[in-house]
Amino acid sequence: MTDKRVLFVASEMIPYLPENEVSSLAYESPRMVNDRGGQIRIFMPRFGNINERRHQLHEVIRLSGMNLVVNDMDMPLIIKVASIPKERIQVYFIDNEEYFKRKATFTDEEGNLFPDNDERAIFFAKGVVETVKKLNWNPDIIHVHGWMASLLPLYLRKYYADEPLFAESKIVTSVYNTGFEGNLDMAMKEKIMFDGISDDDVKVLDQPNYNNLLKVAVDNSDAVVIASDNVDKDLMDHIEGLSKPVLPHMSIYEFEEAYTEFYETKVLS
Repeated sequence: MTDKRVLFVASEMIPYLPENEVSSLAYESPRMVNDRGGQIRIFMPRFGNINERRHQLHEVIRLSGMNLVVNDMDMPLIIKVASIPKERIQVYFIDNEEYFKRKATFTDEEGNLFPDNDERAIFFAKGVVETVKKLNWNPDIIHVHGWMASLLPLYLRKYYADEPLFAESKIVTSVYNTGFEGNLDMAMKEKIMFDGISDDDVKVLDQPNYNNLLKVAVDNSDAVVIASDNVDKDLMDHIEGLSKPVLPHMSIYEFEEAYTEFYETKVLS
């Protein structure tokens, strides 16, 4: 992985949010690439339950300040950054007062999904791409972890299709069984189509549930990692029907060699 540029985009990541399958692998995979001589950038949402003082987040003024349009609304983009000291890894946080100030990640105190999670996912995808453009950093691989990051492959392939910075980038999506129950906002498809993305590209989001969101992600990716045991059969059947490289599930304790080989021989070849 020496000198390969890998952009990691995650819904959640330790040590900023509690440990689970997504947050752990979203941390361990960039740490592994970093240790093996690769260049990395990491992005995640700046959820309001992330302790900014403890983790020493600070705003990057030169990257902040633009507005992103979500469903015909101008939403200010704020970029914050922090470092994981023991690993010398820097993490960029996509922030917006309206979407990410609340002191929770995906659900309220009763466990109900936030009604604007669909817009938060659109904002996050656009925010990552616009910030990487400002950094003028062209990744060899873009690796997506977690459902709130799952619109990134679609936006890169369709909305940003003519962006030269990503012309050679390969997209990898990790598929977890850690999703959500029910649907996101039923108007999600129309909000995405507002950005000029066709109905055919998001037809499956007539029912904006977890499986269908991940189907859109893998359809627009170059390769897929099965990151959980017991991924839903409907989703697995869809993935197996694609003619794309798929890395089967393995434990977090044995993933390093497999990920490295997959990146080098399947994704970049």
